Parts: sequence; C-alpha cells; structure tokens
Amino acid sequence: MSDEEEHRLVRERRAKVARWRAEGRQPYPWAFPGRVPTSDVVAACRGLAAGAGNPEVRLRVAGRLLAVRSHGKSAFLDLTDLAGTLQLFARVDELEETGFKRWLADLDPGDILGADGTPMVTRRGEPSLLVEELTLLAKAILPPPEKFHGLADVETRIRQRYVDLLASETSRARFVARALLTRETRRFLDDRGFLEFETGVLVPTASGAAAEPFRTQSNWLDQSLQLRIALELPLKRLLVGGLERVYEIGHVFRNEDMDTVHSPEFTMLEVYWAYTDYQDMLQLVEGLYARLARGAAELLPEEPAAATAPSVFTAPFARVDFVQALEQRSGISGLLTRSREELRKLAREAGATVPDDSSTGKFLDKLFDHYVVPTLERPTFVMDHPASTTPLAKRHREKAGRVERFELYYRGVELANAYTELNDPDEQEARFREQLGGKGDDVYALDTDFLTALRYGMPPASGLGIGVDRMMMSLLGATTIKDVILFPPTRSKDGPASEPGAGL
Repeated sequence: MSDEEEHRLVRERRAKVARWRAEGRQPYPWAFPGRVPTSDVVAACRGLAAGAGNPEVRLRVAGRLLAVRSHGKSAFLDLTDLAGTLQLFARVDELEETGFKRWLADLDPGDILGADGTPMVTRRGEPSLLVEELTLLAKAILPPPEKFHGLADVETRIRQRYVDLLASETSRARFVARALLTRETRRFLDDRGFLEFETGVLVPTASGAAAEPFRTQSNWLDQSLQLRIALELPLKRLLVGGLERVYEIGHVFRNEDMDTVHSPEFTMLEVYWAYTDYQDMLQLVEGLYARLARGAAELLPEEPAAATAPSVFTAPFARVDFVQALEQRSGISGLLTRSREELRKLAREAGATVPDDSSTGKFLDKLFDHYVVPTLERPTFVMDHPASTTPLAKRHREKAGRVERFELYYRGVELANAYTELNDPDEQEARFREQLGGKGDDVYALDTDFLTALRYGMPPASGLGIGVDRMMMSLLGATTIKDVILFPPTRSKDGPASEPGAGL
C-alpha cells in the first residue's frame, strides 16, 4: 500500500468517526459484556444440516473484522478472536435495509466489532452466526497491513509487535504458546516442591555472571545501582536462610551485543535445590524439557520444530566430557596443563577476539565454542568443565582441575547451565579475587554481602540457569531470539518518527 493510499484511507476512517459522533453514536464504547469465544458458535453449529440454523440459541461474539463481502441484500463478515475465525452472515431481513446499508458503509477491515445472533450453517456447510445486531467496539483509524497477510518488513514486525500480532496468526500462536509453556514450567517446578520468589532488579553490585551491567542512579538513596545480570546470588542467599527449593523466572539485563541468540534484556529461569548435586539437576532438566516438548507439540502441531520436539527431547540426552570433546575435535592435547599464553595463542588461531588479559577459562571457552559447539546438533550435556571457566561451581570430587558443571546444547546453542554449587566461603572469595585480578572481559563482580551470607553456612546444593527465550526458540522453531521476545530492544531510528500513520 502506498503512503498516499494509506493517508486517503485514514482520512476516510476519521470522517466516519466524526460522523458517528455528530449523530450521537459512540465509536468507542466502554464494554461488551456477555461475549463468548467464536469457538462456542462453531460448537453450537455441530449437528446442524447445511442451510439450517438454531434460532433458540442466541450468542454474542466480538473480535477484529478481517473482511466484508457484500452480495446484494446479504453480506459475509470474517471476524477473528483468539479462538479462531468465524463467518458472520448479515441480511437485510434481520438488520432492516437502512441499518444493513449503513453498516456496510461504516465498517472497515481492522475494526473491532461485536455481533449478536444465532448459530447457523450456510448452504456450503460453513459454521456461521446469523447476525441480529452489530455493535462497533473500536473504529480502526489505521488500516491493517496487507489485508492481514502479515508484515513483510522484519524491523517493523519487531518495532510494532501489536501490528505483527493482529496481522499474523503464526506470530500470535507462538506467543500464546510461549505464555502457556512458561506457565507449564512453573507447574513442573511447583509439583516438585519448589517455591517461586521475586528478587531485586536494582542491586548495588551485579554479580553471578561474566557480563557488563547497565548502571543507573537512585536520587533518593544517593547511590549508584546496577540492573541485575543474573538471579543466582540472591536465590542462593535464600538457601542460607533455610528455603531449600527455590526458583525465579524474571528479566535480567546485560549491556552487551544483540544477535540471533543474545539480547540485552532477556528472561532467565534459575533454580536452586539444597542437598543435591549437578547429577540431580541434570535429571530435572531432562524431565522439564520432555514435559515442555509434549506441550509444544500440542500447542503448535503445524510447526515442524514443535511437532518433533517430543522425539528430540527424549531422555536420556547425550553426554560428552568438556576436555575430551575439545581435545578430540581440535587435535590439541594437554589442554589443562597449557599456560594462559599458549591458550591465548590457540584461541587467536581459532579466530577468538577476546582481550589479551582474559582468563584461561575464557580462552578455553572460546576454543570449545569454535571446535565443539557447532557439532552438538541433538540435545547434549557437556560435562565437567575446567575449573578456570566457572568460579561459582564446586570442584569436581574425582577429576582434578575440573568443576561439577554441565551445559545443555542443542543445534549449537546453549540451553541450560548448572553446577554443584560452591558453598565454601573462603574458596569462593579466593575465586572472586582471582577473577578480579585477571581483569579482561571475564570478571565476576565481588559481592561482599554474598560472601557474608556464605559464612553463615549454605547447605550443599545444585543450581540451574536456563535462558527462557532460547528454550522457547528450541521448542517453537524460531530462528532468532527477537521472534520469541514480544518487545525486544531495537536500535533507535534516525530522524523523526515514521511509523505508519504517525501524526495523522
């Protein structure tokens, strides 16, 4: 649609609103009580023969008008709501000729419309509502994009997600599925005795991950604060306080790049479980993904990734040893005995661009990302990482130089990260300070209050972190994280606002 055509349609729609108001009619009423989903009408049509109706049943529906098809003294209106699309059958006989003509003149695709009537099946066998009364619930000033075939421009889909949702059944279904699967995640954990808690977003020290925080200032406190980069340390404080099974699903913020699997603002699930280790958490992760995979298949049976998810996420998942897999894929031996300078050189040869003063753990991670991660196509647990990669995990009880940690990968993307948690306060402080001394881009901030909490005694525990957005990508078939985040951060446009119809 050209800009000129869009401006013409906007003027016509505004004129209709002005006429309604001049006539004392309300184009934006307050409510529409008693409406039922369109699926109730479809259900009421079952058992009716073609051309038959049921005048004894009166139903009220509401939704967005997709299209109007006029046929002389009758018209078909396509109405959509969250339950689906329903055909409305309007006739002169029910609406009277003057009212019928006025409605056909006043309605436009995109309007929010209410309808009262009786269920019927057309001669062609289409479940419909025979309209007795119409109610305009909201006049759409801006026309829908491309007659509801969706937004072609990716940036517009992201910047104006509301238009994407109203125009794309696929997008709408994906976000509904995400909401229901998030609810199912909570049910899965609640069923196992976990309690969900909410911890602070604004913190004095953003800790728990190697990431750059966003910084802000509290005027009332006269204090510099940061947006949290992880949920880990506050939840582990709860273990210290005697809460034994805890989790949180919440937003975290990292002042870093955005790509297909990273966003500066994203949703994290973190779980902490007292008196268990990472092997217990591994089994929990297998169970969670299996349950969500079944849900995805039920919610989006037409989406190939969702339909096949139950067969993909079937326990037990594959397992590989971090060091063994890296040495086999890279052909480099003795990785744990290599100096930081040697690892930096090897990482540079593999194309890594991290700072020269990064830790040995960062260089090992980059080598693993280069040689091993792209080969992990099916769900695979990577086990027992080098200690230098993970300052918050407990040292492995059998493998020297390792920690008890696993990461879950699928199609080259990390989907989960878990440890047997470090609960020795002296060792934790030493590891924090070692990271601070190493500088580079792999610094875990020193949270002194967390160290104080550990000195009161934290029970042995396992901990888990899952990026919810990536989890949804893997289950629902999205190829970029932006397609599972409703309103992802976007770069500001240059110049004045240029949204369709802006200023009209």
